[in-house]
Amino acid sequence: MTDIPILEMRRIEAAILKHVFDVIVERSGREEAEAVIGETCSRSAIAQGQAMAAGLDHPATLEDFAAILPNWTKGGALELEPLETSADKMDFNVTRCRYAEMYREMGVGDIGHLLSCNRDGDFCVGYNPDMELTRTQTIMKGASHCDFRYRMKKGA
Repeated sequence: MTDIPILEMRRIEAAILKHVFDVIVERSGREEAEAVIGETCSRSAIAQGQAMAAGLDHPATLEDFAAILPNWTKGGALELEPLETSADKMDFNVTRCRYAEMYREMGVGDIGHLLSCNRDGDFCVGYNPDMELTRTQTIMKGASHCDFRYRMKKGA
């Protein structure tokens, strides 16, 4: 993992992807632009999960994930309200999301979910496919908080 905070990495990516998005909208329409940006960010998240898991000598666990969570919260990027953590469950709410704030300031708030939020579950696919994220709302989409509920699949 690089020493650059993830919030700053996402800012750099968004600055570039905004132009890519605009070109695709001009050539193929908004639906195609959202699909391409969404797929691009999904693949990136899966690859990042795989890279982080590769550094472990065992299948990644929720405890391992809890240990790397500060990468995403560094510099106050996210303010978390912890709810419950165990070997097979990790629940928390995000009560402030500077990613959402940054995307709005950059004029890409309408695709912020593609640039960041959708990565969360996709990261699990690469990190450990037995780890699942359920989230019913996000600050990015206008909710008061994001409800992160991670689970290890039964029998994993």
